[in-house]
Amino acid sequence: MILVHKESEDLSQPSPIMESSEIPEELPILPLRGVVVYPHTAIPLTIGQPRSIRLVDDVVAGQRLIGLVASKKPELELPQPEDLYRYGTVAAMQRLFRTPDGTIRLIVRGLARFELGEFTKLEPYLVAKIQLKPETVEEGVEIEAQVRAARDQFQKIAELAPSLQQEILASVLLLDDPLHVAYTIANYQRMELDEAQEILEQDSAIAKLQRLNNLLSREVEVLSLGQQIQQEARTEIEKVQREYFLREQLKAIQRELGEGDEQTAEVEEFRKRMEEANMPEEAEKQARRELDRLARLPTAAAEYGVIRTYLDWLVSVPWDEATKDKLDLANARKVLDDDHYGLEDVKERILEYLAIRKLKI
Repeated sequence: MILVHKESEDLSQPSPIMESSEIPEELPILPLRGVVVYPHTAIPLTIGQPRSIRLVDDVVAGQRLIGLVASKKPELELPQPEDLYRYGTVAAMQRLFRTPDGTIRLIVRGLARFELGEFTKLEPYLVAKIQLKPETVEEGVEIEAQVRAARDQFQKIAELAPSLQQEILASVLLLDDPLHVAYTIANYQRMELDEAQEILEQDSAIAKLQRLNNLLSREVEVLSLGQQIQQEARTEIEKVQREYFLREQLKAIQRELGEGDEQTAEVEEFRKRMEEANMPEEAEKQARRELDRLARLPTAAAEYGVIRTYLDWLVSVPWDEATKDKLDLANARKVLDDDHYGLEDVKERILEYLAIRKLKI
């Protein structure tokens, strides 16, 4: 909540100097942190630096026009001329609120684009000569297509991001002027500082719209992907909840049939034996997967006995015990011949394996 002090000043009445042809060649410059102000748009600003407050106080008493220029380094408290972008926007102050903590809430409206010239004052705040830079507004099918594309993509963003107020969308859809469309959408569109500044610095309306449409297309893609991820997450949560509900139902049915207690005890016994078996990670992962299957199956199911036997074998293997290899090839040949008739190819492979093991020792 913004606490507004009783002292407020309505600056909405036109200033004596409002036409671009009457904008002075020298203006006080207010550096902005992390935001770009465009012509034909209104935006609220919070002023807290003593230097900036002094600037606002002096401007309010006079022509009420300031030059707004974004700082290349938003982290700087007191940016100097070399820290500012070269292009900015002449803005008129429309409303001013003074808060109890000394900061100023200011509503400004952009009027025209300019390029910074020589700085004539550095104290108590920046003052510089400016050169207005009117944009070129093309005519024809291409500019109309760019305007429609920008409006359509902004509408898609509004559908994908419910936080965007419908009043804003409605106002954009009513705009026809290419510059107004480009600047108004850019004013509400989330983008990096250098991207926002790039749109301001483009000299033609069609160039601004082309760049803006690229950014809007990317935002639509990001929002669509985010919505897809959220939908997949919801589906997964619903699946887990459904499985839990079905398991609880199955347990209730098994209890009614007298199967629940015995099966639960058997599952818990396997779980305990798995923890004590010191199984390798992959074997333990497989064992837990099969144990989950066992817990879901009724004891009368054909798979129940197969899975139970497999689990019993897995937990019975002496995973953490090792024996000394016996690599006597002659003895191995004798044992294989005594215990297995035929299978000569298999015996040869076993003996080859033992021979290689013996060479590596």
